Amino acid sequence: MHVTVKTGQPESTSTACLILGVFEGGKLTATAQAVDKASQGAIKALLKSGDLKGKAGQSVMLHHPAGLACDRLLVVGCGKEDAMDITTYHKVVKAALTAARTTAAKEALVCLGELEVNGRDAAWKARLCAEVAAQLGYRYDQTKSKKETDLPPLAKLQWWVADATEARLAKRGIAEGTAIAAGMTLTKDLGNLPGNICTPTYLAEQAKALGNHYKNIKVTVLDEKAMEKLGMGSLLSVSSGSRQPARLIVAEYNGVTTARKRKPVVLVGKGLTFDAGGISIKPGAGMDEMKYDMCGGAAVLGTLKAIAELELPINVVGVVPASENLPDGNANKPGDIVTSMSGQTIEILNTDAEGRLILCDAITYAKRFEPEIVIDVATLTGACVIALGKHASGLLGNDQDLIDALLDAGRASGDRAWQLPLWPEYDEQLKSPFADMANVGGREAGTITGACFIGRYTKGLRWAHLDIAGTAWDTGANKGATGRPVPMLVQYLLNRVAAKK
Repeated sequence: MHVTVKTGQPESTSTACLILGVFEGGKLTATAQAVDKASQGAIKALLKSGDLKGKAGQSVMLHHPAGLACDRLLVVGCGKEDAMDITTYHKVVKAALTAARTTAAKEALVCLGELEVNGRDAAWKARLCAEVAAQLGYRYDQTKSKKETDLPPLAKLQWWVADATEARLAKRGIAEGTAIAAGMTLTKDLGNLPGNICTPTYLAEQAKALGNHYKNIKVTVLDEKAMEKLGMGSLLSVSSGSRQPARLIVAEYNGVTTARKRKPVVLVGKGLTFDAGGISIKPGAGMDEMKYDMCGGAAVLGTLKAIAELELPINVVGVVPASENLPDGNANKPGDIVTSMSGQTIEILNTDAEGRLILCDAITYAKRFEPEIVIDVATLTGACVIALGKHASGLLGNDQDLIDALLDAGRASGDRAWQLPLWPEYDEQLKSPFADMANVGGREAGTITGACFIGRYTKGLRWAHLDIAGTAWDTGANKGATGRPVPMLVQYLLNRVAAKK
């Protein structure tokens, strides 16, 4: 979907579909008032008929309205004017673009930027439009023998703004939204591919493709021999049950090339390309969804793609430990003790708690970059799905300023997180009589004890942990990867860039 900025008078603009909003109670937006006047009261007549009450997400299409230059007029309900917030605005924009896609219109002029949304500016609103348009247009067909041929024709959107100042902001927002959407598309594609295609080696190849495409991304891939030399016994213990060799993917984005290199933000993403649970095997029902267990790693690559598109002046390193977790004669067994790269020993009580075993070695490796910030992203615990559902990612860490910055980025992007406690009392649950720690702490507070485990490898780091087990994919008939938390991570990095200006 190609999105551009448009100024001028909507009522006299030639377009296949003109989209505007009305509020509950029959109140028209400024644009709707102008269009209603030009069309000799067509919108007020529509409201009077009762076919549209202005509730958020409702819509009615009028064809060839008199007095207007458009072929179609799509009137969208915006709810109560004083209740317009981020969630409602997203709902209105999504409903409008969805309705427009059901027609034969190849283009549309969208006049929803005039709605006031909790002080959000023209850039934010245009960015949202670009993101929603791309998400509605996403199709996964890489493994289908027949591609969809009846796709909606809508291919071009014009985002209407009132003046040149708003046009500059909107252009910036569209550029950000388009880049974020590209990152989300990569993340979704990788997450949706089956485990027999998207192996650790394949994931590494896709990272290399990023490096080949963007001149400021350097990709290095460590094989198992290199990891063994580094002492990554925890990571390699997970891959020992698989015929697919593990890979450690390191992608360095250099957006600041001054003489004194700026310390990077390091994003560490769990890359379990398939997780059967190992010897502690998962139930068969729904196990197909465990191909999504690499969505943390996919989101890291998607974030790097987005910031490379935007050419952000910031240094970011992505580290993705990639492996499978399968049952085998050589696989981890409950009771085994392994030694991590940090030298700490781990008693494996449950082989299905493997994500933390690969993340801990990746975080230890990341210390060589002397990072300013470390954020790990992982589909880590089913407990997080139970606690927060699909709406918010779990967020924990050892630096409240970092936590607050991520929460703010989540609110601004609509890709929200919720902070959970990381108290010393929870850490006690990881005690082991045979090793420095156990890899699980019992049924209680599983999301928190998972973060406590990772936290033992973050001494000296400003660190945050995002548990995206509930937000990285949708289940059910329309199951698939969501592309989260790319919007939150990109927003966080955008905010850091803005703060340093």
